[in-house]
Amino acid sequence: MSADLDPRQPVESLGSVETPRPPVLFACGKETWKEVAFLLSNLFTALAGFVYAVVSVTLGVGLAVTVIGLPLLALGLCGARFIGKSERMRARALLGTRIAEPSPLPSRGGFFGWLWSTLKDPVAWRTQLYGLIRLPWGILTFVLTLVSLFVLWPVLPFLTRVLSYGDQVMVHGLLSPSDELERRIAELESDRGVVVDTAAADLRRIERDLHDGAQARLVALAMGLGLAKEKLLADPEAAAAMVDEAHGEVKLALQELRDLARGIHPAVLTDRGLSAALSSVAARCTVPVKVEVDLAERPAEAIEGIAYFTVSELLQNVSKHARARSASVEVWRVGDRLMLQVADDGAGGARFDGGTGLAGLAERLGAVDGLLVLDSPEGGPTTVTAELPWRSRPTSGPVR
Repeated sequence: MSADLDPRQPVESLGSVETPRPPVLFACGKETWKEVAFLLSNLFTALAGFVYAVVSVTLGVGLAVTVIGLPLLALGLCGARFIGKSERMRARALLGTRIAEPSPLPSRGGFFGWLWSTLKDPVAWRTQLYGLIRLPWGILTFVLTLVSLFVLWPVLPFLTRVLSYGDQVMVHGLLSPSDELERRIAELESDRGVVVDTAAADLRRIERDLHDGAQARLVALAMGLGLAKEKLLADPEAAAAMVDEAHGEVKLALQELRDLARGIHPAVLTDRGLSAALSSVAARCTVPVKVEVDLAERPAEAIEGIAYFTVSELLQNVSKHARARSASVEVWRVGDRLMLQVADDGAGGARFDGGTGLAGLAERLGAVDGLLVLDSPEGGPTTVTAELPWRSRPTSGPVR
């Protein structure tokens, strides 16, 4: 061997030059280094989550006998939601684990409504549990990853993959929504409040209409008949005139009661179905309305009633606000959905916040898993499409 050759220098072999290979440690892929970053940060996030969970729960439960205990516990649970969100973001950024965000807490009226909703929030409680059980795991993953970096680096990619998979399991199990059921429960709880408020408003309207309308007329009728009875012998002509007036009041009272009954549930809807009932509503509109109902069978009574009152309210908007020359109503079924569409050739520009009652109508439809879609550009035309769930009657009859 020549003295000029240095064993540390590259040597020629078969006409090529062999260069030293880089250490395996620096040949790891980007995903591996992201997993390493996640596992090394586990110690600090697990420690912070453990301390937060222990302090917030212990403090809230310990002071539950006082005025501030439950509010403190609720505030701790609100903070836990933010911790869960940050952990989902960390898992998404470093592990590529994409988890849907849980539904927000349903809005409740007043302080006590917020307190009750927060205290029974399953998302926050699972996040607190996540913080309690992750401390031992965070310590273990930190130590193993650190040792692998400097001692066991040939197995680093395999070890980080196994350890990060354990983290993904915990994130999925404790920080993801409880499948779609939890989301639907939150939506239904919110919708229940809308239904209760709507029912209460309808009862107040009926009470007001009875008190100010038919009841007042009946009271006046009783008084008029009493005076006529007194004048019957002394002044028969005046008594007869008073009886004629009372007869007119009876007719008006009966008409008001019929209108009130129609507003609750019209007889024509019960007896003859949507086609006849909507034709009756269309006849009272201030513009010509074309009605087309294409249904092979009648839906459930509740759905049929909602469809009737939805079209009634939309046609009232056409009469009051649209400045239209004509309108149309179409009803048909698509799969398990009942479709309604009311269109007019008016000025357009309708909005959900425009004071036409469309926002309230959309809320009432949403409470029964329905949907309201508005298309009303400035200058018209306006088309409002509603969807309702189709529910068949126990004994369906033909549409008449």
